[in-house]
Amino acid sequence: MCTLAHVFEAAGLSTVTITSIRSVGERMRPPRVLHCEFPLGRPLGKTNDPDFQHDVLRRAFSLLERESGPVLEDHPEEVAGNEEPLSCTVPPRFDPDLAPAVDEARGLRKAYDRALSRRGVSEVGNAVDADGVPDALDVLQNIVDGTPWKEAGIPGGHTTALANDIRAYYEEAALELTDAPNSGGHQSEAWFFERTEAGKLILAVRKALAAQGAPQPVWFYMAPMYRS
Repeated sequence: MCTLAHVFEAAGLSTVTITSIRSVGERMRPPRVLHCEFPLGRPLGKTNDPDFQHDVLRRAFSLLERESGPVLEDHPEEVAGNEEPLSCTVPPRFDPDLAPAVDEARGLRKAYDRALSRRGVSEVGNAVDADGVPDALDVLQNIVDGTPWKEAGIPGGHTTALANDIRAYYEEAALELTDAPNSGGHQSEAWFFERTEAGKLILAVRKALAAQGAPQPVWFYMAPMYRS
């Protein structure tokens, strides 16, 4: 967002950036930044609190009144996030001959289908549909095991879209398995990358792609930048 702010400003559009990582604003120096010490993924701080959210927006837009910059101000209130992963039990292994993530994804299919039936919509489908998730995980496992990424047959040919489909498949299935259906996005993210075989595999694939010399856009955006 800080980079885009510079691009828009160069085109004559005034911008305000809200950041949750102060060092990014300090390093990138966009014209106007409101730093908010809020959990990542919650730029307006408190959920279901419109008064607080409107206060954040008012403080941000007030930076447009400054005659010179760059300006970096801090929101006066910090918002703590729940860093604990979502409480969600993954079905046990069924076929030990399959890669762990593949077996796991197959075990989640009924939960995913229940979520799709209840919600009527899914974020899965950019690179693969739900049927293709297990095979996609098998391809990623092959890359970790040494298959060159250009020869692996990455579904859809786009690693970021594929990773997002896999994560959406898991997180939507988790809605049917968790005891805390109103948990925040960061808790779902933590559960996926820390508690599931698929999340761990995506992080391993990212490292494998980098080691194989794949261009940074091929692997970097498969997971949040602070995940390693």
